[in-house]
Amino acid sequence: MDGGPVAAALGGGTASPGRITLWGIEVFVATAEERSISAAARRLGVSASAVSQQLTNLEAALAVTLLVRNARPVTLTPAGEAFRRRAQSILNEAAQARAELLVAGAPTLRRLRFGVIDDLEADVTPQLLVRMAARLEGCQFLLETGASHGLYDQLEAEALDVIVTAEMGEAPPWAEVHPILTEDFVVAAPKGMVDPSGDVLAQLKAQPLVPYTTRHHMGRLIATHLAQQNLTLAHRFELDSYHAILALVGQGVGWTILPPLALIRARRLIPGLELMDLPFAPVSRRIVLMARQGILDDVPGAVASELRALLREVVVEPAVAAYPHLSARLALV
Repeated sequence: MDGGPVAAALGGGTASPGRITLWGIEVFVATAEERSISAAARRLGVSASAVSQQLTNLEAALAVTLLVRNARPVTLTPAGEAFRRRAQSILNEAAQARAELLVAGAPTLRRLRFGVIDDLEADVTPQLLVRMAARLEGCQFLLETGASHGLYDQLEAEALDVIVTAEMGEAPPWAEVHPILTEDFVVAAPKGMVDPSGDVLAQLKAQPLVPYTTRHHMGRLIATHLAQQNLTLAHRFELDSYHAILALVGQGVGWTILPPLALIRARRLIPGLELMDLPFAPVSRRIVLMARQGILDDVPGAVASELRALLREVVVEPAVAAYPHLSARLALV
């Protein structure tokens, strides 16, 4: 038994037309795991049409149909199931080969694909890139900013090399993790909305909450915490931008819950806001730098060190100077 068309396409028989590319295999694995072309596209950071084209090219090269694409969710054909097992092995070997080549003495890192959460986009990330460019001469930097869950997906898919993100549970076994900063969430309300000498929680419950969207990890973290406190808070808006949230709060629309790091993107609004501790059990998050183990040598540690120094200068010290009680809410690690 010769293993059929899949084995033939991989070298066990007559060669089929076209070429099998590593990128095509990566696209196939992402689609097989996500069971959706659009979800695979989001994970890989490309368009859905680019995913479809790569799948078409791969199927042409293998001379088999791997996926039933008009099904919802997308399903694997028997040939697709067989190829999926081989495909993951191929990607694992490619990752190992890259690691061995770096360890063997590639003289210079030529490209760094870097993902950073939106919170740091304007004030911290540009300075971090300038510092790392001075350290890594000849390196080209590709920057992706976005929500934590999207950055995680791209690191897992090897579409990014290093990410700075909010921690989302236990790290996968293939990742190295460098803790950067921990921060307790605080309340931001318009000045004069809350009398701190009275029942703060009762006063807040009488006003609408302007929450971060639950479509993202940060919003789900806050919503889950509120549910654990048996708190149901009225709201009319749900946004994915802390700058927009704080602008609404500043106009007296309501109040919000946010991490102090989010304030740096809207510092011009801070004079009109009152910051205070949560009037119920605290909730916090940790910012970490993640990379795949054994791939980039000491680069992730160097980036983490530069980032801590920058955060101290740009975020922690100015925030504590303006709001001294935040000294207990922000801690570099």
